[in-house]
Amino acid sequence: MNNNAYVNFGPDENWTEIKIEISANDIDRAADIANMAVPYGIFIEDYRTLEEEAWDIAHIDLIDEELLEKDRSLGIIHIYIKPDENPQEAIQYLSECLNKERINHTIDTTLCKNEDWQNKWKENFHPIEVGENLAICPTWITDYDPKGRKVLRIDPGLAFGTGTHDTTRLCLEVLEQNIKGGESLLDLGCGSGILALSALLLDAENAVGVDIDELAVKTAYENGKLNAFTPRQFQVVLGDMTEKIHEKFDVVTTNIVADVLIIFLKNARQFMKPDGIFIISGIIDSREKDILKSIKENNFTIKERHQSGEWLCFVLT
Repeated sequence: MNNNAYVNFGPDENWTEIKIEISANDIDRAADIANMAVPYGIFIEDYRTLEEEAWDIAHIDLIDEELLEKDRSLGIIHIYIKPDENPQEAIQYLSECLNKERINHTIDTTLCKNEDWQNKWKENFHPIEVGENLAICPTWITDYDPKGRKVLRIDPGLAFGTGTHDTTRLCLEVLEQNIKGGESLLDLGCGSGILALSALLLDAENAVGVDIDELAVKTAYENGKLNAFTPRQFQVVLGDMTEKIHEKFDVVTTNIVADVLIIFLKNARQFMKPDGIFIISGIIDSREKDILKSIKENNFTIKERHQSGEWLCFVLT
């Protein structure tokens, strides 16, 4: 899902929303036309590479179920016309240009307020409950009743998504089962920091996240502040783990693709206390043999194996 720059106008004025539905393959060309029609604000729904963009932009793979169920073959471009402009002129221009480019399309219009379309993207984010004790909630939802669950607040402006994805949910559930209170934790490839922060909510004593991506480190740091964790409780480190991390931890976690995980398996032992555990997730079942081979080669023992859908999570000693 893509957003272009917005311009603020009076929140009480009625705008016109023009919605263009097209084939997903025509999104880029149609978006160029839309930007020429109304350069000050468009909103594009493009779900072809939803999972990849969520990770690349915000380093988290918890994505709302409603988003995952979107039709990947369609694209929708939303254009917003100011109250003092004639939407029919824009519609005529758009239709002519799209027809000229032989882009099949349908166009609908509705009235909306400026504040409606500026906040439209928030509609897809809802609180989710994970395991027995955790809940993940967007910052702007203030009426959520956690019913005793410990709530991790996430701002999708910093970390995309507050919905479900098997690999992260599975890792959080396994983490919950293994955090008893007072542990130290290291999260390799921490992304948004969701594993480390969840461990702190579950009463780990302190957590360190490390990532080579500067944006990920910034995101994790901001999420730590958002949830009121002190620097003593939560630290985020930018750089290679073998160069930046020197302590040993009770729990080491990682939720990452198999090829990177194989590299981590070669180095993780140096960060583990003798009785520590290594929780690894992000493993699609088709790569299980590769991971099992690497586990054996690096002298780890499988303590637990968990599966949800196509995704696997192991607890290693």
